[in-house]
Amino acid sequence: MPSLNENIAEPEEIKEPEETEKPTIEEEKSEEFSDSKFEVDNDVIVEQKLNSSAEILAKLEKIANLQDSGVHFKEFNELKDQMQTLIQSESAASKNKLSEDETSHYVHPYTSKLNVVLHMFREKQDAYHKDLEVKQEENLKNRQAIIDRLKNLYTNSEAGTNLFKAIREIKEDWSNAGQVAKNEFKLLNNNYFFHLNQFYEMLDMNKEFLGQEHAHNLEKRQHIILRSKELIDEPSVQKALNELQYLHKLWKEESEPVAEEFRESTWLEFKEISNKIHDRKAELFTKIDAEQAENLTKKNDIISKMKAIASPEKEVNHSYWQQSIKKIEDLRTEFLKLGSVPKKMSNKNWADFKEVLRQFNSKKNDFYKGLKNTQQENLDKKLNLIQTASDNMNSEEWETVVPLFKNLQEEWKKIGHVPRSQADKVWTDFRAACNTFFNNFREKNNVSEDNWKENLKQKNEILSELKNITDEEGSIEKIEELKNGWNKIGKVPRENLSINTEFNKTLREKLKLNKINEFDLKEEGLSEAQLSDKARKIKNQISDLETEVVKLGNNLGFFADSSRNNPLLKETYVKIDDKQAQLESLKVTLHQIISGE
Repeated sequence: MPSLNENIAEPEEIKEPEETEKPTIEEEKSEEFSDSKFEVDNDVIVEQKLNSSAEILAKLEKIANLQDSGVHFKEFNELKDQMQTLIQSESAASKNKLSEDETSHYVHPYTSKLNVVLHMFREKQDAYHKDLEVKQEENLKNRQAIIDRLKNLYTNSEAGTNLFKAIREIKEDWSNAGQVAKNEFKLLNNNYFFHLNQFYEMLDMNKEFLGQEHAHNLEKRQHIILRSKELIDEPSVQKALNELQYLHKLWKEESEPVAEEFRESTWLEFKEISNKIHDRKAELFTKIDAEQAENLTKKNDIISKMKAIASPEKEVNHSYWQQSIKKIEDLRTEFLKLGSVPKKMSNKNWADFKEVLRQFNSKKNDFYKGLKNTQQENLDKKLNLIQTASDNMNSEEWETVVPLFKNLQEEWKKIGHVPRSQADKVWTDFRAACNTFFNNFREKNNVSEDNWKENLKQKNEILSELKNITDEEGSIEKIEELKNGWNKIGKVPRENLSINTEFNKTLREKLKLNKINEFDLKEEGLSEAQLSDKARKIKNQISDLETEVVKLGNNLGFFADSSRNNPLLKETYVKIDDKQAQLESLKVTLHQIISGE
């Protein structure tokens, strides 16, 4: 028997076989199976689209925190574009509710965290590509060494070498050698299969070994066929298609060659099973059609609800529109969370959705334009009262002018809201004119001192009652009653002004004892200036709380596991929940003040 080293010439380059030549292993694989023929159509994979900015941001963060996040760059970029589109949409919706001054300073709450996640992903992607280049270079050297081992196996193998074991190790090492750069793969792969063909040709001298190799590969083919039969009854069509694609890859790469008498029969059996599985695509399309039809029904129902809100049957007020803004936003979010609809209805459904949003915003804006006109009328009325007060503030015709000023004050209370930009100024001007007159009246009639002493006496009585309040049932109502009574009492002598500080300190202690917020008290008898001052304080507190919540949320983004289950973040989530509850309470109170409830 000739040795394996006889008449072996190393080829200078890989050539195409002549027509009369026996096909190589690689060519047989190409004839038996084409990737394009049984490739899974990934277009049929319908994934639930994420539409909530919070969900998308969480998904982006999850990808950015993966060890191999660079592999998922396509999915990351798609989610990033979707997130930026949502931020623009939500920012536009939020700005519609704000004044011009507030709009110029508005920043979407997720902008900061999105930038952190993008920066983190870019750093990981750069590191991934650098690491990939290094690994591919190492894999190239490793594969070239494997080819040298294969070549030496049939050219310079020593006597007694276990060829079966050696070729099995080489094929296993080749399978596990990892990826190389695309521009290196074709030549490298052709060289490997060329030498593999040369090796098997040399095995003609060792029929026993070749029989073992054929039997081993035939066993692999039979396992693949058995598994493919099970996929015919797999409930998930998409899973069956994905695994079938993997089985075809194994067939090409790990089950070659087999004996000539089994080659065609096994391939035809596997091919027939593959065709049956591909025929099940119709089931997947049917399921998708049903889901899309259901989504269309739900989306049309949402549009109908939005139309009803945008077109109220009766005349509505400010409170209605404020509540409707929240309802429309909830419906909008629900609409965007739903999946796709049939393609032929997609454009119409989206157009109907945008149109009903446009109608709502148009009618809401028309209402507030009319409200601004009413406020302008109220401003004109108040300016007339200011003019009358200014003309008479220095008059000393007490019998006529005192009733006049009291009537002016009553009329002022009856007039509604004026534009916010003018509210403080007109109140300051009116109060100044009234104060000028009444200070002059008290000075001329020497009545102020007696009134202030009486006020001091009444405030001392209220302060004493407040100090005795505990947390028993009805204490909150009693506190409200005492505070409203306090607000109705006028000034006290200058040397006794400290009683106001003592009252406020005691009030805070009782509120803390009864676990309520000062802004939650129902106050009566407050002037417009006092209401404006209270609203301003609540706005400042809301702004501070929102800043704190955003800051705490951003801090969570620096943890790989930022869920509530992380014991390190338990206290942070408790703080966020507490501040969110305070925010909701303050917003309700502010709404009640603005709407005059």
